[in-house]
This record gives sequence, structure tokens and C-alpha cells, in this order.
Amino acid sequence: MDDEKNLQNNSGDNEKQNQPEEQREFYYEVQEETDGLVNLASDPRALTEDYKEDSLEDLEQATQGQDDFDTTNKKEYNEEDIQVLEGLEAVRKRPGMYIGDTTLRGLHHLVYEIVANSVDEALAGRCDTIKVTVNTDGSVTVVDNGSGIPVGIHPKMGIPTVEVVHTVLHAGGKFGGGAYSVSGGLHGVGASVVNALASKMVVEVRREGNIYHIEFERGKTTSPLEIVGKCDENDTGTKTIFTPDPEIFPDCRFDFDAMITRYREMAFLNREITIILRDDRAEEPVDKVLHYDGGIISFVEYLNRHREALHKPPIYIAQRSGECFVEVAIQYNDSFAENVYSYANNIATVEGGSHLTGFKSALTKVINDYARKYKFIKDSDRNLQGEDTREGIGAIISVKLPEPQFEGQTKSKLGNAEIRTLVETVMSEKLAQYLEENPNVAKIVMDKCLSASRAREAARKARDMTRRKSVFESNALPGKLADCQEKDPTFCEIFIVEGDSAGGSAKQGRERKYQAILPLWGKMLNVEKARIDKVYGNEKLQPVVMALGAGIGEDFDPEKLRYHKVIIMADADVDGSHIRTLLLTFFFRYLRPLVELGYAYIACPPLYRVYQGNEGYYAYDDKEVEEIKQKTGWKEPKIQRYKGLGEMSSEQLWETTMNPATRKLLKVTIEDAQAADEAMTLLMGDQVEPRKEFIQANAKFAQVDM
Repeated sequence: MDDEKNLQNNSGDNEKQNQPEEQREFYYEVQEETDGLVNLASDPRALTEDYKEDSLEDLEQATQGQDDFDTTNKKEYNEEDIQVLEGLEAVRKRPGMYIGDTTLRGLHHLVYEIVANSVDEALAGRCDTIKVTVNTDGSVTVVDNGSGIPVGIHPKMGIPTVEVVHTVLHAGGKFGGGAYSVSGGLHGVGASVVNALASKMVVEVRREGNIYHIEFERGKTTSPLEIVGKCDENDTGTKTIFTPDPEIFPDCRFDFDAMITRYREMAFLNREITIILRDDRAEEPVDKVLHYDGGIISFVEYLNRHREALHKPPIYIAQRSGECFVEVAIQYNDSFAENVYSYANNIATVEGGSHLTGFKSALTKVINDYARKYKFIKDSDRNLQGEDTREGIGAIISVKLPEPQFEGQTKSKLGNAEIRTLVETVMSEKLAQYLEENPNVAKIVMDKCLSASRAREAARKARDMTRRKSVFESNALPGKLADCQEKDPTFCEIFIVEGDSAGGSAKQGRERKYQAILPLWGKMLNVEKARIDKVYGNEKLQPVVMALGAGIGEDFDPEKLRYHKVIIMADADVDGSHIRTLLLTFFFRYLRPLVELGYAYIACPPLYRVYQGNEGYYAYDDKEVEEIKQKTGWKEPKIQRYKGLGEMSSEQLWETTMNPATRKLLKVTIEDAQAADEAMTLLMGDQVEPRKEFIQANAKFAQVDM
């Protein structure tokens, strides 16, 4: 029997690509919070659902009077535009420096680097179609109809330029040579790093009426550049085929859903391009054509597709300033969570940066100024806080600039200080103007923000009632808690048990030195549908918060946590699953660090006891029952099925579910915060139709308890 197992699956496995979203492995990257604003742009699966844009009339209405940004570059792209900064380093020795890591995230970054080069061609006006195919052998093919990588002899290196691009680190056309006005590739390492980390790479260039071919293995040229055919002079572009190196990547299987999300995002951000994805690994090849005329307006509508939008169309702001361009789309919805994505030159800035800070600051100021001007806030009242103005917001912030300063090759944070000022100025002017010209929408936004403010104040009062004066003060603990003797949280664990009956058995069977028991009873609150003040005042959740002793929401302090294993122990039936889901939703929304730090677990009580005479074994499913029969040779053993935890004696509960030496625990992890947010909203939110569609689409994966 396993001791403890992570609650995560292999997302790269083809057999699991069509499983429900919550069953897949999540990517995750810790995200910086700035004044409560969480940037959620790191989502590899949030955009897998197909989307059809609404009428273009709404889009035209939203974009009326806003700037457009033409990134087309008339200058010819040739050999002189490729500038070399230094020679190739040993990328294979430290791949994490260039692609972040060698997990599935790093694997997908290889594809992104090649596609990003094609998108840069599109930004320059030389490309409008990009095709990405996952081949049956696990390799990836990327084809664009750009101008094609230059193939002539490089004036400095003395070898074909296409070979320079793929074999020399810091060689590229984006260091100021004039071929690109705006681009995401700035370090000149993208193609060469992919080549270095690929067991094989083949590049074909259509340019000047010829088809050129060159091959590489692990960063070294194995077949020199040669002409292998002819083509029309107007038929130009680059085709790249690469196979990830299994010596570098433990798992080389691509997750097609993650690719759909990433390149749907690209299509939203670049309305002039079409991205065609294809997966040839399945029995029936899967094709996705991604193109959105509405751009980020359609993007923010997509974000709100499972929520009720409070105003249509979204607020759209766009303005050019010199060589920089700021584009923002905002739409409030009826939820209580914020959903914000930020981008710079099409790159998802997961950790935010100056553009996100400017957006946050301007949004708060403009809404407060409007609220004061039109007496939504009295002179004696305090200003709305930033979190009030962002409750229920869906927003896209996209900036384009010639010299972005990113942190590292993975470009997770934008550092340009001048962009904060630009975004703040543009937002302040344009959003204030929009609110003045659209008083009906302005009133909706004001009501939403003021309601959030009132709820926050009510939550503060309720929160003060649940706070403990000190971590281990006994009179601050809930009455039904059977606490443990140990005071070091590293060695302490608490079982949150469904029902008084099971709680009684657990109290008798536990090891009281380090195991605490908290029984829960009655119907649990679905926090996804409740305002924050209702959550803080809920009598079913208060005992959990008080027992853990670390606070709730933004006041949650992991240092004050009384237990480093918080174990949900519920029946192995539908009702038990519902209770686990409700508690996990509460953990995710209001005790997020508890999950992020790996302190949340799910107990796995057995379904059966298979025995004959004095000999017996426990089984977790029908398959294990059959395995026990085969192992023991028993023909017709006695089988006891447990309908609930309360049916077990205290000894049985200890032996099967609580004893660290024999129990099985599932560790709850968040590998992708945004995908988890999508799942919580879809499955636990107010919108019935999307949930119904999800259930219909995934019913075949359900395990029915008959």
C-alpha cells in the first residue's frame, strides 16, 4: 500500500488528454501578488474551449475612436539584419537558464520559441499564417509564410545565415538591425537553444525562388545548407521540424491541450494572424484553426464565458505613444474573483511587471475620482481600495514596445519603468473619458465596486471575530476539536472528519500525541457562490479557520499554522466527494497558501474488507478485490463493503486511514492556478449550462457507485 501519493496525473500521456480538466496534471509557477492583484497569465489550458466571436458590430462599437498599432516593417529582411553578439555556450549543460526547466513546461517552451519567431514575422507584416503540427513520432513541425530566414553567407561569421541563427547563441535579427520594429525575441537565443536541446532538427527555407535544406543534431550541423528544389518567388517562409532530446527531457510527450491554450492566446493577441494546430498522434487527427478579428476584446469575452457579464461590449482602450502601444480590454462580471492577464510583445508576463502596476494604479484612481465626483462616495467616506475595484473583473493588458526589459529568457516579468507611466497615463485618460461617455456602464461598475467595499468591511468585522489571539491559546479553539499534545506544527496533523459518528471513531482511534480531530456536520457552504462576508461568518467554516489558527483570506499567515498536514477525511461515496469538493474550494479561494505549500491532503478510506477466517485485507476498489482473491487463492471470501467511515471501528479506522505506516493519502497540489480557477468557476459557480455541458462531455469518465 502506498504511504502518500500526489494528487496529479501525467498530462503528457495521450491516453489522458481527453480527461476532465481537474484530473490532469497542472503546471504551476508561484505568482507575485501586488496589493492583492493576482496576475493569471500563466494558464496553459484555460483557452482549450472553442469560441465563436459575436457580431463584429459590437467590436466596431468598442474600438471606435481608439488607436490601431501598425507593426508592419517595409524594410527588407536580409543577411545584414542578423547580428551576432557572441558564440554558442554549452546550453545543454544548463538548459534551465534558457527554458526555465526540463519539465513539461520547458518542453513546451521549445515550441513556443519557434512559433514566437513566426509571430514576430507576423508583427512585421510579413506573415499571416502559422501551422503547428505534433507528428506521430513525437516531433513538432512549425511552418510559416513569412519571408524566410536569410540563407546567404553571413558577413561576419562566413557561414550561411540560417546556420548562424541555429548554431550561434545570441544571433538574431532583433538587436536593432531594422528588420523588426516590435518582437518578443530579444536575446537571439531562441532557435539556437531549441536546436541545442533537440536530438534532431531540420530546417527548410523558401526564399528567392529556391527551397533550402539544412539539418542539425544536438546543436551541431550534420547536413550543410543545400538547395533541394524550386518554388514560386512569392512563395516564402520557414519550416522547422525538431525532436526533443530524451537525454534532456524526462518526458518528451507534448500536451496538445496546453498548446491549444497557448496559441489561442496568441491568436487573441494578434488578430491579423491565423494559427492552425494539428495533432497527428491520435487515431483521428485533431485540427484547430485559431483566428479572432476582435483581438483582446474577444479574449476578455472568452474569459467571462462561464460568468455573467455586467456590461457589453467590454471597455476597450488603445493608444500609441511613439514606438509603444498600449491595449486594454476590461469587462466586469457577477463573480467575486479577479481574472487578469498581462502581456508584453505577445509574451505572457506571469509575474506581472510595470505595465500591470500601472494598470492597477490607474484603475483604482479613476474609479475613486469618478465615485467622488458623482457622489457615489460621500466626502466623509474612505476611498475604495484596489481590491474593491478589481472584484469580478476580467481584463487583458497588452503592451508592445521596441526594447522590453524582461527577467531571463523565459520573460516572466516586464521591467521597463517608462511603461508604467505610459499605461497609467493612457488608462487614466481613456477610462475616465469612457465612464463620462457611458454613465450606464459607469453606474454598474460603481455599484459593483461599492458592493465589494461593503462586503470587505463586513468581512473584516467577521474576520476579527475568528482570529485567535495567539497560536496555541486553548480558549480560541472550536469546542468539537480534539487537539493533539504536540505543539510543533511540523509534526502535527489534523483530520477534518465528515460527521459526528466518524469523528467519534477517529478520536478513539487516533494517536493523540500528534493527531487532532475536527468533526464537521451539516451542509457545507459553497464559497464559490458566496460573498466574502458570508464566508467569514459561516458557522461551518469558522471551526476550520479557528482550528488551523493561521487566519483567512489575505490575512492567512502560514507561520501561524498549527498543523502541517490538514487531512480531509470523508466517506468514499458521492456525498463524501461533494464535501471534499466544497472544502477544497474553500481552501483554494480563502486558504490558498495551505495548498500551495503542500499541507492539504485527502484521506483514502478503503471500500472493502476481504477476509476469510482470521485473515483479512482491505481493498480500495473492485480491481484490488480481484487481486486479493488471486493472491490468496480464495474462491469465495467474505467481503464487507463500508458505506461510510462511521461503520468502521476505531481500530479499523486507525489501521486503514490514520496510521502513517499503512494509510494512503492524496496530496493536493496546484500546478496551474488559472486552470484550477477555471475548474472551480465551472463546477462550483452559478452558471448551470456550462456545468451541464461539462458533465455531458465527461460522463464517460465518471466512476458510478452502484
